[in-house]
Amino acid sequence: MKIHIIGGGNLGTSIAVGISKFSKNNTVTVTRRNTASIAYLEDSGITVSSDNTHNIEDADIIILTIKPYQVDVVLADILPKITNKTIASAVSGLSIEALQGKIGDKNQAIRIMPNIAAQFGESATCISFNENNKSQAQAVITLFENLGTAPVIDEKLMDAATVLAASGTAFALRYIRASMQAGIEIGFDWKTALAISAQTVKGAAEMLMEEQVHPEQLIDRVTTPKGCTIAGLNEMEMHGFSSSLIRGIKTSLNQIKG
Repeated sequence: MKIHIIGGGNLGTSIAVGISKFSKNNTVTVTRRNTASIAYLEDSGITVSSDNTHNIEDADIIILTIKPYQVDVVLADILPKITNKTIASAVSGLSIEALQGKIGDKNQAIRIMPNIAAQFGESATCISFNENNKSQAQAVITLFENLGTAPVIDEKLMDAATVLAASGTAFALRYIRASMQAGIEIGFDWKTALAISAQTVKGAAEMLMEEQVHPEQLIDRVTTPKGCTIAGLNEMEMHGFSSSLIRGIKTSLNQIKG
């Protein structure tokens, strides 16, 4: 397939690189007003252009990774050039109904929420679509399954998915940073502490993904009576470890909803 990504920021470039690495038999174009910062993508066979309409007539899927305030300007630019295109939008807060109204009945609106781990084939990309666009949505699902996981969710949960999957990347990284800092305090240099902390989180996630069990079941395997693990967990909970994370996620969601 031919994939046309409008918006060569962090998310757009992550998707482009991920497709070039992990999704076979696809070609990718990325557009951005100032292309100097993404010129390196051409080394991976990705076409870079400052023209949003560059070869867009040939695209099978158009992905929007732009800011909400840019949507109308971009659509005014590209709509005269396209018909019967699947437009997958990662624009925060833009509903399928609103996007469909803007692009007309001759094009199909799909809503997606990837994260920047797409570059490494590890994105959790939530996808929503109207039932009448199911066949077009399947191509989008398949594309993003190559870049990690691609669960289909009700659109009413898409704002929540933005927080859990996209903002969640920052939350997870903040945990790793804190773990690294603790590692330094107990004797490691920062590089070793970071390597151990990051791999430990990766290993925990792999176990959950593989075994599909509740996290507490795996926690029980690590904790022993009167052991150091349960002592540490209890101390963290006394200082609001879980509750502060939950509050942070809910605060982020409230910010999206205004």
